[in-house]
Formats: sequence, structure tokens, C-alpha cells
Amino acid sequence: MTDTTTRKKQQARAPVASPWADAPARAEQREAKRDAVLSTAAQLFNERGFHATSLDDIAARLHVSKPTLYYYVKNKDEILLQCVRRGLTMTLEGIEASRQAGGKAIDQLQACMRVYARIVTMDFGMCLIRVGDEQVPADSRKELRRLKSSIDQEFRRLVAEGVKEGSVAECDPKMTAFVIAGALSWIGRWYQPGGEYSADEVAEKCIATLLAGVLRHPAPMLVP
Repeated sequence: MTDTTTRKKQQARAPVASPWADAPARAEQREAKRDAVLSTAAQLFNERGFHATSLDDIAARLHVSKPTLYYYVKNKDEILLQCVRRGLTMTLEGIEASRQAGGKAIDQLQACMRVYARIVTMDFGMCLIRVGDEQVPADSRKELRRLKSSIDQEFRRLVAEGVKEGSVAECDPKMTAFVIAGALSWIGRWYQPGGEYSADEVAEKCIATLLAGVLRHPAPMLVP
């Protein structure tokens, strides 16, 4: 047999697949499946409540067996913790991006309000609002409350800077920040996809009301 014939036969053989060659792909697939578990769980928590949702419910909606879930999560408490943490992280990252964009305090404040209002209409953000952090495992509650406090502090800072630059009326920044965050958070309680307004329209209308107030401002009196 010639060397040329031997080489052709070797080239024709299918290469042996290495079980380690696709490790990054397997890791990505596992993460994608874990994300699907968390997203589905967040949807069910929002629809039924945390206590009324079981691992069987989550598995059924994903069309997998309950034991399959344990490849990606430890238990229902961990699922809730990760859902709430993701909602908080999304909010903080969005607020930070708004701050990095620069501009006047009032511009940054409005951008942060849009971020917050939009996220609470998403699965993880809605879960953050609809499922209280008292339902999160006790050892994680402190961390989540610290993250929530970071959101509050950012709103306070922007309100105070807005007062200083003259774009926001004189007020108690702490109280005003509570009102803003409280009003926008409540969107996550009552918003339903497919309603009269889209999520963006809801956000804009609520923000416009908060910024303008509800009282009609009288026209200025003309001085004769």
C-alpha cells in the first residue's frame, strides 16, 4: 500500500469527538437552561405567588421532570433568591448606565425613573416587587435589602442635586425619593402585558404625572 493511499484512508475516517472539546458550549447550554428555569419560575411567582407555586409547576411549564430541575437549582428558596437578585441587579446596572451617560441631575433622574419603571414590568423586576424580600431565605435578606437601599440612595442623590441645580422644587430628598420609588414600584403590582398601554407608555405616563404633579397650575396673573 502506498503512502498516498494510507493518507487518503486516514483522512476519510471520521475524527473521534473529544468529550472535552465542547466544554464551553456545554457550559453555555447549562446556563441557558438555568436561565429558563429562573425565568419560568419568576413568571409563575408573579402569576400565583411564591407559596402557591411548586417545583412541580415549574417543571410542568418547562416540560421537564422535577428531578431535572435539581441539575440547575437546589430548591425553591434558591430560585426565589436568584430571581429577586436578578431584578435588583438589572435595576442597579440600568441606573449606573444612566448616571454614566451624564447630563444634568434632572436628566439623570428621569433616565433612572425610566429604567426602574421599565424593569418592574419585566419578569424578574416584577418578581422583585410582587414577592416581598421577607420570603427570601433569612441569610440572604440582608444582602437584598442592601441592594434595595442602593437604589433608594441613588434617587435621593439625584433629587438633592436637582434641587441644587434648580430643576427640582425644594423638598426633602428622602421623602421625595420614597414617593418616586414607591409609585414606580407599584407598576409591577398592577401592570399586565397586552393591556391598553405598552410597558414603555405606562412608564412615560407615570413619570410625567410624578414630575408634573396632579394639580392644575393656574395661569400667571398679568400685572396691569
